[in-house]
Amino acid sequence: MDTEHTEHTESRDNHSSRRGFLALAATAGAAAALGGLPAFTASAAPARPTSSPLLSASAAARNQLWWQAPASSGSMIQQGLPVGNGRLGALAGNDPSGELLMITDATLWTGGLNDTLQSDGQFPYGRDDFGSLTLLAELTVDIPGHDLGSVDGYRRTLDLGQGLVTASYELSGVTYRRQIFASRPDDVIVLHFSQQGGGTYTGTVSLAGTHGESTTATGTGRCASFGASLANGLTYGAAVTARSSTGTVAVDGGAISFTGCKDLTVVVSGGTDYAPDADAGFRDPSVDPEHLARTKVLDAAGHSVDTLLRTHVADFRPAFEQLDIDLGTSSASQRGLDTWQRVQARYRDNVPDPELEASYLQFGRYLMISGSRGGLPMGLQGPWLDGNAPDWMGDYHTDINVQMNYWMADRTGLSGCFDAFADYCLAQLPSWTDVTQRLFNSATNRYRNSSGKIAGWTVAISTNPYGGGGWWWHPAGNAWLCHNLFEHYEYTQDRAYLERIYPLVKGAVEFWEARLIATTVTDGSGASREVLIADSDWSPEQGPLDAKGITYAQELVWNLFGNYLTATRVLGRDTSYGATVDGLRRRLYLPVVSPKTGWLEEWMSPDNLGETTHRHLSPLFGLFPGDRIRPDDSTPKDILAGATALLTARGMNSYGWSNAWRSLCWSRLKDAEKAYQLVVTNLKPSVSGGNGTAPNLFDIMDMGQGRGIFQIDANFGTPSAIVEMLVYSRPGHVELLPALPAAWAASGSVSGVGVRGGFVADLRWKNGRITQVTLKSVGGRDTTVVAGGTSRRISLRPGGSVTLGGFA
Repeated sequence: MDTEHTEHTESRDNHSSRRGFLALAATAGAAAALGGLPAFTASAAPARPTSSPLLSASAAARNQLWWQAPASSGSMIQQGLPVGNGRLGALAGNDPSGELLMITDATLWTGGLNDTLQSDGQFPYGRDDFGSLTLLAELTVDIPGHDLGSVDGYRRTLDLGQGLVTASYELSGVTYRRQIFASRPDDVIVLHFSQQGGGTYTGTVSLAGTHGESTTATGTGRCASFGASLANGLTYGAAVTARSSTGTVAVDGGAISFTGCKDLTVVVSGGTDYAPDADAGFRDPSVDPEHLARTKVLDAAGHSVDTLLRTHVADFRPAFEQLDIDLGTSSASQRGLDTWQRVQARYRDNVPDPELEASYLQFGRYLMISGSRGGLPMGLQGPWLDGNAPDWMGDYHTDINVQMNYWMADRTGLSGCFDAFADYCLAQLPSWTDVTQRLFNSATNRYRNSSGKIAGWTVAISTNPYGGGGWWWHPAGNAWLCHNLFEHYEYTQDRAYLERIYPLVKGAVEFWEARLIATTVTDGSGASREVLIADSDWSPEQGPLDAKGITYAQELVWNLFGNYLTATRVLGRDTSYGATVDGLRRRLYLPVVSPKTGWLEEWMSPDNLGETTHRHLSPLFGLFPGDRIRPDDSTPKDILAGATALLTARGMNSYGWSNAWRSLCWSRLKDAEKAYQLVVTNLKPSVSGGNGTAPNLFDIMDMGQGRGIFQIDANFGTPSAIVEMLVYSRPGHVELLPALPAAWAASGSVSGVGVRGGFVADLRWKNGRITQVTLKSVGGRDTTVVAGGTSRRISLRPGGSVTLGGFA
């Protein structure tokens, strides 16, 4: 086997044009795209690129989705195209005669701390007490005479690589075109209308709040805006302006009219006075949202649309281009279909469409960049709503959903997008700690600590941005949040970040030190021993409400204690307490296989106490996202067989997020075809509200009676599963192509994949075998690379890289 093992400071690169652009963007001051903008606030003028970062039409086409019809105003959640700048999100309808934007600010939440328990010791869960994410505004641009039935050649495109929605059509010999993008540097959403052939635009721009606000013109007459406060005191506002180099634009009351314009640029922005500070009541009284929105739109409108677009693309492209993927070549007939036709054909014909499957991953990355750069993290729908009553309030579910949202970030080159999740947890910690220590041991709480002790913090199944919980207590939720937080450290090896999250991890450990109870178990030989188990809980979201020692909690706590011990060693802190925690971990009960079912027990019982095909895989946390259970000699064969049997019993057809979790588990078991089958299942077209993929690629969850809802976690979990099929890693170990399905085996490549232990991997394969891999250190030093039965140990300095060949 020929192996090149030369360390150098820059990775050998097979995507030179992509990384060449990254250098260009850094030079332009735009590479610091991830992080910043923690709230709706005034900011310095952004850096403007000195050269164009826009891709050529042919280069952009590789990462474009397209449709032959606009969205219906009544089906925006299934058909509207999402844009977002990490704080603001919007769904665009793209109807020729009436452009509609449904705009969401991620912080526009009703409700509050919600710290008065119900009679059963659990939290209220309503839109007024717990609260709900709501729409900020609806923007409409009415263009009479441009009715859809009168135009020809309609086409709209979502450019994933540049963060750009485009729609075009022909009317009376004139080609009309509009572009929509959400700029993070300028903190605005821009709509630009242009034409070729001598046409003009005449119509009105209207901005309407969704809570009964009145939109009025400013004193200068340059924009229209509104401002108001919710019942909880949160202040918010939005503003819009428009300009044209020709024709007439005028603000008339709450609307903007435009007449005879060959071009038109509309700029909109808005936000709230939310601040991620519990001590300040999660408010920043210095912010006047309506005034700030007016300032932002007028500042942006002072630049040409070309300048605004270049600034946006120079910010967006470096994030998107951190990862590139090629799963194979689709057929010419597949390429000739629009995106919705292609989704339907993939299901109808049951023929692999590798470029569509790669695009689904890149669509998830597009959503992550658009929805999680500064401000709050993404909950059940991210910042894309079609009304003020999202299911489950659009909240943060801590028993899988918010965690699944962020599995993808580090795996797909978007580590900076994880910051919103970490910042959220840190901001909530004071409230979570206070509420836990005041209320968790309430005599009415069925999950209270029977020891009577309380320490640290935990959460409810649902959380909001005000430190509040909703629905039921979720004792193990703290450990699962900490798993995500710690795994980010494993990918980045960022010691300063580990210092930041240390109080969260330690507080969760302290909670469990107070919660664990001792009991005696007997093994197969009849020997008994004392073990520590979790107090009364349920296995989400099924089974008895008062079971002790559930597998879900035992696995999570075992994982939490191990991560905490690593943190104490890395940071050189709390060594004495670390020894105590190590002793607790050694006494933890770990699940066994039921002699009745042959499954890994979900409860400390040989009986199946719940629904066999339940959507949650709670007892399989140790398989994924944990990795205590894995198909190697470290896991007892009976435990591995029991986990496999339980996963098999759960079935292969559920909701999108659940299918994604199943796929990830099958990938960990190296069953490539089952993992792939579940990815394909999630690409099934959603019809009449059924489970599957909507025309705009949002994942739809069937709620019965023909009602389907958008839930975003499958749009992130499924890409995570695709990556996991190509690269599995844990600190000190990376395995290439552990679950490569036949559909992708002929040839392919992926670059920019995050590797736990502090590395990034670029790899190529042919006929199912690795032909080359480059591993670059982003802080890691030593790891073992495994591919095709070959194992190689490498050592690198941070910033160094190594290219290995000879696996084929």
